[in-house]
Amino acid sequence: MYIDPLNIAHTFKKAFEEFYSDPKKVVESNIDLAKNYVDMWANIAHRSMGEEVAPLFAPDPKDKRFQDPEWDANPLFDFIRQSYSLNSKWLMAVSEQLHNLQPKEAQKVNFYTRLLIDSMSPTNFPGTNPAVIKEAIATRGESLMKGAEHLYNDLMKSPDIFKITTADENAFEIGRNLAVTPGKVVYQNELMQLIQYEPSTDKVYQTPVVVMPAWINKYYILDLQKKNSYVKWLVDQGYTVYMISWVNPNETMADKGFFDYMKEGPLAAIECVKKFAKAESVHMVGYCLGGTLLSSTIAYLKAKSTKDFPIKSATFLASLVDFSEVGDLGVFIDEEQIQQLEERMSKKGYLDGKDMAQTFSIIRANDMIWSFFVNNYLLGKELFPFDILYWNSDSTRLPAKMHSFYLRSMYHKNLLVKPGGIKFGSVAIDVRKNDLPTYILATSQDHIVPWESAYTATQVYTGPLRFVLSGSGHVAGIVNHPDAQKYNYLTNDKLAKKASDWMKGAKDNPGSWWLDWDKWCAPLSGEKVPARKISTKDAIENAPGSYVKVRL
Repeated sequence: MYIDPLNIAHTFKKAFEEFYSDPKKVVESNIDLAKNYVDMWANIAHRSMGEEVAPLFAPDPKDKRFQDPEWDANPLFDFIRQSYSLNSKWLMAVSEQLHNLQPKEAQKVNFYTRLLIDSMSPTNFPGTNPAVIKEAIATRGESLMKGAEHLYNDLMKSPDIFKITTADENAFEIGRNLAVTPGKVVYQNELMQLIQYEPSTDKVYQTPVVVMPAWINKYYILDLQKKNSYVKWLVDQGYTVYMISWVNPNETMADKGFFDYMKEGPLAAIECVKKFAKAESVHMVGYCLGGTLLSSTIAYLKAKSTKDFPIKSATFLASLVDFSEVGDLGVFIDEEQIQQLEERMSKKGYLDGKDMAQTFSIIRANDMIWSFFVNNYLLGKELFPFDILYWNSDSTRLPAKMHSFYLRSMYHKNLLVKPGGIKFGSVAIDVRKNDLPTYILATSQDHIVPWESAYTATQVYTGPLRFVLSGSGHVAGIVNHPDAQKYNYLTNDKLAKKASDWMKGAKDNPGSWWLDWDKWCAPLSGEKVPARKISTKDAIENAPGSYVKVRL
C-alpha cells in the first residue's frame, strides 16, 4: 500500500508552512479575494440588468468548457463561472508566491494545484453545468441513465486502474481499417517485427528508410488510415520503407534492458534492411522514445568506430536527448516515486501500460479526463469513432529492467547528454559524436516533449542540422498529412543557442512538415532504382503483423 504514491505530501506541507508563516500575507491575500468578490457581484448585477459589460473574471476564450450560452445569459451561471475563475486565479497566485521551495517542489505545487482547479470546474458537476441540465430535461432523464450505464461499463472494465473509455472500441480493427498499408513482416525476434512495405512507384530512392517508433505505444500511429498515414505517404514519395513494430512484453521479458532494445531493435533492423534492400546505409527516423534510442544507437556505433557507417541520416520526431527540462512529466520522476514504481514492477516483471496511459492523461486532464467525464457520464453521449483516440487507448507494457534504466539514467540523472555518462556493455557513448545530417522536428504544443527541450539537441549534435517546429501537439503535430492542410510549421536556418532566440527569427510556412522533410531527405537518398519487391521467401506474415495486435 502506497500512502503517498505521488510523493507530494511533504512538498505541500512545506508550501502550507511557508504561506501561513506570514500572517500579514495571509490576511492581505484573503482581503484581496473578498474585494474581488464584491467587485464581481457588482459586475454580475450590471450584466443581469442588460448592461453590456464584460465579465471581470472570465475564463480563457479558447476554453471549450464554458461555450454554452447560459454561462453568459443566466446570472446564476455567470456567478458560478466567474467565481470559479476568480478562485482559480487566486489559488494559482498563492502557489506562485512561494519562494522557499526548491524548483522541483515548486513545479509539483504548481502542477497539482492546476490539477485540483481543473477537477473542481463547475462543468464537472451535473447541477452546475447548464448543458447537462438542458440535456437531462430534453431527454427526460435518459441522458443521465445512459451516463450511469457508461460509468458502470467502465467500472466493470477497470478492475485495478479506473479508465474512462475515450474511443469507440468497435469502430476500428488493426489490419482492417487501421494499419492497412500493404507490406510483409520480413524479420522478427523477441522484441520486434520488421515490416517492409510494398512500393507504390516504379522506381524508389537508393537509400531506404527505417522508422522506429516509441515502445510505449503501438507503431500504427504512423499508419492509421490512408488519409493520414505517414507510412503510405512516404511510400508514395518513392521511399522504400521499413517499420519496427515492438512486441507488447509480458513477465517473461522482465530482464530485457535498454541495450537489448538497441541490439534487437535498430541494430538488427539496420542489418536486415541493408541485406534485403541491398543498400550500404539507411535513413533512420525515430519518434519520441524511438528518437532517444536512435540517438543512443548512433553514439554506440560511433564509439565502436564502425568503418562503413550504416546510417546515412537521422530524423528525430518529438524526441529528447537532453532531459534537463521535461515539462510536467518531471513531477512524476524523483527518487521516491521511481523506487515505488520499481517495487511494483518487480512483482509483475513489467510496467502495466495502463499506468503510463494514466500519467499522460493526468498531464492533459481537461482534454483526456474531464472532457470525456462530462461527455460520457453527465451528458450520456456516445463516443465518436476517432482513430487517434483508439490508438491512444491501445496501451503497451514496458519491461521492468528497461524502464527502470530509462527513468533513472535519462529522466532522473540526465546521463545521456553527458559524455561517457552511459555505457552499453563496455562501450561508453557520447551523443555529441552524431555528425550525420540530422532533421529535428518538434511540436509547439507538446505536453510530453516540450519543444524548447527538443531544441536543445541542436546544441548537442555536431553534423549539419535542420530544426523544424510543427503546429499542434505530440501526436497531431506529427501525423499531419499535407492533404489535410491543418497545421503549419516554422523554420529558421540560423540555429541560435536558445530556443527563444531561434523563434524570434522563425518563418511561418503553410502546410505539413512532411513536405519539408522530403525536400531535405531526397537529395541525401541517392539515385532512383527499380522498386524493391518483397521477396516471398523473406515474408513471415502480412503487415501489420501479429505483435501489434496483442492488446492488454
